[in-house]
Amino acid sequence: MKVTRFISLWTLVSLPCGPLANPAEREDVVKHAIKLHRGKGAVITQRKQWVLESCRKLSGLLRQKNVVLNKLKNAIRAVEKDAGLSDEEKLFQVHTFEIFQKELNESENSVFQAIHGLQRALQGDYKDVVNMKESSRQRLEALREAAIKEEMEYVELLAAEKHQVEALKNMQHQNKSLSMLDEILEDVRKAADRLEEEIEEHAFDDNKSVRGVNFEAVLRVEEDEANSKRNASKREIEDDLGLSMLIDSQNNQYILTKPRDSTIPRADHHFIKDIVTIGMLSLPCGWLCTTIGLPTMFGYIICGVLLGPSGLNSIKSIVQVETLGEFGVFFTLFLVGLEFSPERLRKVWKISLQGPCYMTVLMIAFGLLWGHLLQIRPTQSVFISTCLSLSSTPLVSRFLAGSVRGDKEGDIDYSSVLLGMLVMQDVQLGLFIAVMPTLIQAGVSTYSSIFKEILRILILIGQILFSLAAVFLLCLVIKTYLIGPYYRKLHTESKGNKEILILGITAFTFLMLTITELLDVSMELGCFLAGALISSQGHMVTEEIMCCIEPIRDFLAIIFFASIGLHVFPTFVIYELTVLLFLTLSVVIMKFVLAVLVLSLILPKTSQYIKWIVSAGLAQVSEFSFVLGSRARRAGIISREVYLLILSVTTLSLLLAPALWRAAIMKCVPRPERRSST
Repeated sequence: MKVTRFISLWTLVSLPCGPLANPAEREDVVKHAIKLHRGKGAVITQRKQWVLESCRKLSGLLRQKNVVLNKLKNAIRAVEKDAGLSDEEKLFQVHTFEIFQKELNESENSVFQAIHGLQRALQGDYKDVVNMKESSRQRLEALREAAIKEEMEYVELLAAEKHQVEALKNMQHQNKSLSMLDEILEDVRKAADRLEEEIEEHAFDDNKSVRGVNFEAVLRVEEDEANSKRNASKREIEDDLGLSMLIDSQNNQYILTKPRDSTIPRADHHFIKDIVTIGMLSLPCGWLCTTIGLPTMFGYIICGVLLGPSGLNSIKSIVQVETLGEFGVFFTLFLVGLEFSPERLRKVWKISLQGPCYMTVLMIAFGLLWGHLLQIRPTQSVFISTCLSLSSTPLVSRFLAGSVRGDKEGDIDYSSVLLGMLVMQDVQLGLFIAVMPTLIQAGVSTYSSIFKEILRILILIGQILFSLAAVFLLCLVIKTYLIGPYYRKLHTESKGNKEILILGITAFTFLMLTITELLDVSMELGCFLAGALISSQGHMVTEEIMCCIEPIRDFLAIIFFASIGLHVFPTFVIYELTVLLFLTLSVVIMKFVLAVLVLSLILPKTSQYIKWIVSAGLAQVSEFSFVLGSRARRAGIISREVYLLILSVTTLSLLLAPALWRAAIMKCVPRPERRSST
């Protein structure tokens, strides 16, 4: 009633805007509208007549549907009793009749669902947005399910059509004599059909009823072509190969990962073009940075900025590029471990363990203090502080790459301390990722369950410590019994063929990576330990493997740093440049001061001079804050604005890192060693 009165009143209000220019005609229309509103005149008779006719039509259609269903049942019985048909042909015809039955039933259900939806909408209040939203959601779910059912029925009809064509071919082959070649091809065709049935995975049917699976509406778009007529055949081929792109209602883009027909080789041309473009543009960008005295890695980041969403937006497969870039991190840390021998690790393990722990605790304490003053939630303060306490291992590894240093009498090499602390931070990263789900739950928990959350965190920490102990025990066994014979076997088999050596070292690295991942420790630690284990075989082994792995590392590192640039947004930095510079300088200075304070307490007196270099190497934010920030944003720990601030501060701190590093090297390192370090 509310909806009807609203529509009538809206009609009265909108009349002056209509096309009626004559006042007399306008008055007649107004009177007629008033009669409609009050329910008078001949309208009721016409309404009753329309209702009667509609009910007759609907009841007639339902009776006709029941008649057709009975005929289909009789036809199915007749087919099943027909002795002249083969079992396969009987099954096909019965299945075809069942598809038609399903179509009739679904059409009837759609009619009554529409009537039920109209009734529910009329019973609601048009001013109640929540009720309208719920009705819209229910209609959307019904449409999704209807679309899925229609898609399944269409697939069944395609299969029936294919079966019908094959049956026709079989009849033609039976009526004529086949040559030997035709018989061979016919056998091959049947074998190919069996192969498709064997390897086909019913992923859609198997997963549609799984918990957490929702039906989504997606758009299927083809690649934009300048000349559509000339490339029409190419589009048809790509459509058959499944190389188009899907876009859901949340603007997420998807590409094919596993095709239905695995017999046809496919390639993601978008990904190939992205890698080619990054490779070509990285050269001039890296060259430019070398010319002006910056590390080449910033050229690669600039390349990612130019090609990413904030630039030309030409990178289509962002997730795939980032995934390939992760291998750059793996091989970088492998070479770090290759240069970082267990003897050097044993010398500085106390400093490497204590330093990052003290710095993280101090950063969290300062974060909670500032969060209390600025009225920020404790979970958000802890997360931001932990993100900012991490430093970039790949960046510092590039700073130290190629340096040749030996420990002085009674002194500690600054590279050993720095790399040891960075490795410990990677362990903390794995620990923080493991604790992150509990941190998410703590953000929405009540004060009555805080004790349970603290207990859960302590249990998780115990699990991580147990995993670390298991990893290092395994490394001890491998170093004592396995790594020596394994490398000697590789060296013997790879004489004159470096492929076996590269493949063997890579497989060992991935094995350690997999083990640490299974034990809920960071994969990066596994790569580092793989390099450290191999370096225990001597200096000659290290040099040989480094010559083979370094080119692979360099190429993948280019992809990694370019993928960082994909998440740098210069426009946001320009808009908030003053705030971001203040925050970045505050973070860099705070990390530098805290590192100097901690190292002053734990370093021996004879090695106090290296605290400035180590602190300079730690005074930036790790690129893994991108990963942590994205997870926290999806989980609701931080807002979009805080996430962009973390990304921008991380980027600016990485840009400031080379200047701070060079200043520390110029001040603290003697001139001969300075050349090798820079």
